[in-house]
Amino acid sequence: RADAAEAREREARAVFGVSHALATAPTLEDAAARVMAILVVAALAGLVRWAVMAQSATVLALALVQPLHGLTFALLHLACMRLLARIVPPGLEGTAQALYGTVGIGATSAGLTLVSGVLYARVGAQGFWAMAALCALAVPLTWPLRQPADSASGAP
Repeated sequence: RADAAEAREREARAVFGVSHALATAPTLEDAAARVMAILVVAALAGLVRWAVMAQSATVLALALVQPLHGLTFALLHLACMRLLARIVPPGLEGTAQALYGTVGIGATSAGLTLVSGVLYARVGAQGFWAMAALCALAVPLTWPLRQPADSASGAP
């Protein structure tokens, strides 16, 4: 039990360490570039995780990639919070976070869970390739986030 607790603590420290390092990276001076980099790392980590899970069900392989779940969630959540802080007008922060939590996390997770259940029932672990594809698709979708908030919103 002590070994498992220590392993979970190391995993949590690693996830938060990577998240913090990306969020405060000195080479990413622009907040927009930071958000984009965080999202790209999250997507690539997800792609690796799902690809490995599609190919192997060995305990070792799963043990090595499962911590990426924590990393992808932490990074995605951090990036979304930073993005909301950047684009949401003052006074609407609570509403934006509520919509993100219910639609962005809740409804999306529920919908994808239903679809993935059907997919897994039909093709088994090979269905994880669909998840990997979604992660790969997310990478080019981050490119518009490179522009500063002013130009993204059309403000002068």
